[in-house]
Amino acid sequence: MKVKGCMFDFSGTVFRIEPCADWLRGSLRAAGVAAGDDEIAHWAERLEQSGAQPGGAPPAGWRADAAGPDWARRDLSAELHRRAYTARSRAIGLPWDIHDTLYDRHMAAAAWQPYPDTAEVFAALRERGVPVAVVSNIGWDPRPVFAAHGLDRLVDVFVLSFEFGRQKPDPAIFRAACERLGVPPRETLMVGDDRTADGGAAALGCPVHFVDHLPADRRPDGLRAVLGLLG
Repeated sequence: MKVKGCMFDFSGTVFRIEPCADWLRGSLRAAGVAAGDDEIAHWAERLEQSGAQPGGAPPAGWRADAAGPDWARRDLSAELHRRAYTARSRAIGLPWDIHDTLYDRHMAAAAWQPYPDTAEVFAALRERGVPVAVVSNIGWDPRPVFAAHGLDRLVDVFVLSFEFGRQKPDPAIFRAACERLGVPPRETLMVGDDRTADGGAAALGCPVHFVDHLPADRRPDGLRAVLGLLG
């Protein structure tokens, strides 16, 4: 079956959040707090292990029964998303009261870097007349991030869990994206990094392609394979 439309996940698929130490350093700077490199490195490691950085590494040793009631539902509203992530930074005993500053930092365009081949692949899809949707489990609006990097004009549809009220892998969120693209699910490719969440599109008959959730400089061409799947 020829692919006539594409859905992409956001974090870990087309964009990657900055390293955790840079995230902490930028937040401290914004809060007017001075800290040494060793101190930043120590607390950045703790933040990363706790899963406190949205878009970053998952929590080490994560257990659903110990994550708190907000964690599983965090992508359903902006309030839940902020509360879930600031609770994780508070839980590690961070010595600075910058929890909301950290959260605000992760939504800044400067905190995100597109993968090296994102613009190339999106532009090629536009040239071929293949519409693009971004389908993301997220608690905030990433459209300004796309705009800041000049990629908003290459995306036709955004279907975001906190706006839609459903999270991947619920087939409803993928169905909505296909309907807005005007392409049947069986002709709409889903591209993502999460086998469970993004793999939910397969329940509708969508072909699915996975990429590795790696730092941007370690995955220079993970998206280019998409162009070879168009048929």
